[in-house]
Amino acid sequence: MSQSDAHVADASACPDAAAGLGGSMQEMTKGSNVSLTALSEDADAVVVSLRWNSATGDGDADVSVLLLDADGKVRSDTDFFFYNNPAAADGSVQLLGKKPTDDGNEDRISLDLTAVPAGVERIVVAASQYGGSTFGELNDLRVTVADRAGETLLGFSITDAGVESAFIFGELYRRGTDWKFRAIGQGYETGLAGLATDFGITVDEESDEESDCPPPAAAEPATAAAVSSASSKPVVPEQPGATWPSPAEPASPRARGPRTAKKKITLPRTARPTLAENDSWKPARLFPASSLKSDREREMRATSVLLSVMAEVPEFGRRLTAAFGAPAGRMQTFVEVSLPHGDSPKRPDGVIRVERAGKLWTALVETKTNGNALRSEQVQSYMDIAARRGYEAVITLSNDVALEGRPLVDVRTDGRRKHKVTLWHLSWAEVAHQAQLLIRHEGVGNATHAWLLQELLHYLQHENSGCHGFQNMGPAWVPVRNGIDMETLCQGDPKALEVVESWEQLVRQVCLRLGGELGRKALPVQRTKRGTDPQTRRAALADQLCDDGRLTAEMRIEDTPGVLAIVADLRTGKLRTSVDVQAPEGNYPLTSVKRLVRALADAPADLHVETLVEDGKGPRGTLERLRPEPGDLLPKDGARITGFRLSLFKSMGATRGNAETGFIRSVDDAVDRFYASVVAQVSAFERRSASRPRVKEQVAAG
Repeated sequence: MSQSDAHVADASACPDAAAGLGGSMQEMTKGSNVSLTALSEDADAVVVSLRWNSATGDGDADVSVLLLDADGKVRSDTDFFFYNNPAAADGSVQLLGKKPTDDGNEDRISLDLTAVPAGVERIVVAASQYGGSTFGELNDLRVTVADRAGETLLGFSITDAGVESAFIFGELYRRGTDWKFRAIGQGYETGLAGLATDFGITVDEESDEESDCPPPAAAEPATAAAVSSASSKPVVPEQPGATWPSPAEPASPRARGPRTAKKKITLPRTARPTLAENDSWKPARLFPASSLKSDREREMRATSVLLSVMAEVPEFGRRLTAAFGAPAGRMQTFVEVSLPHGDSPKRPDGVIRVERAGKLWTALVETKTNGNALRSEQVQSYMDIAARRGYEAVITLSNDVALEGRPLVDVRTDGRRKHKVTLWHLSWAEVAHQAQLLIRHEGVGNATHAWLLQELLHYLQHENSGCHGFQNMGPAWVPVRNGIDMETLCQGDPKALEVVESWEQLVRQVCLRLGGELGRKALPVQRTKRGTDPQTRRAALADQLCDDGRLTAEMRIEDTPGVLAIVADLRTGKLRTSVDVQAPEGNYPLTSVKRLVRALADAPADLHVETLVEDGKGPRGTLERLRPEPGDLLPKDGARITGFRLSLFKSMGATRGNAETGFIRSVDDAVDRFYASVVAQVSAFERRSASRPRVKEQVAAG
């Protein structure tokens, strides 16, 4: 991935947003702006998420995106993206669809800023209500922007929504070679049609009867003319530093506003009752894996299965190739293609071709399964072929998880060639992650596509497919464990560095698996100074492993409290999973501990609970002991409670592989158990605590 040079936002234009750049997520205020590259070095592609909820749980809205030129108008109606026109041909805009949350919805938009046409100066992100509904009926209106790596950069909440049926949440705009985000929060009573008209969209007038009809299921994306017009004058709050078009004259009142998008299809988690007489009857599978006997067969089958599903399920194919610079367009895939190379032709495992506007984007694919390693000389030959033939990329696919700053294969690039080829890597775990997200959470276009993805996922998870992701801690695992037991492992030992790299791969794979199952972002947390070299960071962790015999990691799971920490103590053979929970502000200490213990009613009895205080250590004990006496968590000296640490301990697998008794399986099981039995329960405790007003504020109000 290319990385932009970070630079500081225009502090004079927006002092609030400029403060604290380079730290945690930037919280925006209405009218403020901030440079994206000042917040992340990986902001050349972003995902904009719009969220809302309602008291009844049935409130909803549709997102839309407008590309504007220097005059603040669309260049044509095709610069307007909504439910009937969800993606740009050049890949710059793609509406990813809705994802349900606990009490509402999240609608996401993928923006590839490197592909935005030069004539586009601003990208407006909006949402609209329909059927007479208004945004005042929705709660917690919020927009966030995340970078290519999934790290949330900024957020903006709209708190003054009322009778408006359309809202501009924010805009991205150019400043030289930089892209900035401005928090807008502008409402329209005229709905999506009134908003679109202000920006130069041609809107067809329809009769009230026509507007009540369901939207047509057209094969080709509809233009903005499919949007019915609305009434009244838009509400235009004053926007510091922003210039907006004058509101259009009100049109005649409309019975209904814009209509919803076609519902995405997801598959239910509960399987339908089987008609088999007994368990020996195995269901027929589209992609059988039981007959595979050799690594070559596994590689050929896995490549063909994956590429065929990518070509047939557009959402899936686009999801896997967009990060590699491929455009959005017609995709075809091929296997075992013979390409000339010296005295004998080469046969890459697969070829991906995408056509857009008469131009072709091509990638060669090299596949490995069953833990087999990629060979540098083989990948190098494909890089050379791609460069000579003008192809854009080579994609390697294996069980290994790519780590930042550590290439899986070493290849050389001929600097004299004008045509550059990019080398990318994809893990089988990431393929399964994306398939799981689409069929269980985000949805695809029709039931057949969902079934195809389910069959692909079943194949990848079959024990004989060889596509199980990272499965082995490597040959250094046993020597390092023995060295820790015998206290002979010294700092600087290269084997310790190998174990740290394997540990990082395992943690990243756990995040992919958990995120796919939950439908939420799960990302590793690396507590190092920004700009630290990845290998330097890993070397420091390897020295720490030599000193204390521990492997440590943290992961952040979207919409859950705190950070989930994992510690593998190779000296004691124990795994510890833990999370820190903040103490509710304004509550009496005894009230806080009682509420926490009640929230953990279904948690394991061996859960360790420790009280966190400002200075020193607080009381601690198992949940079994604390349930009848929650007051035992109160500090004896009356110290102020800042939070609680919840921990589970589990025996660690000894072997390096993925067997039942292996280390990898024990880490997976420990994280799954801790999330299901602790984190999921304490999330409700934190939400309730955050929603309660402070005691001091209650007294003042009285």
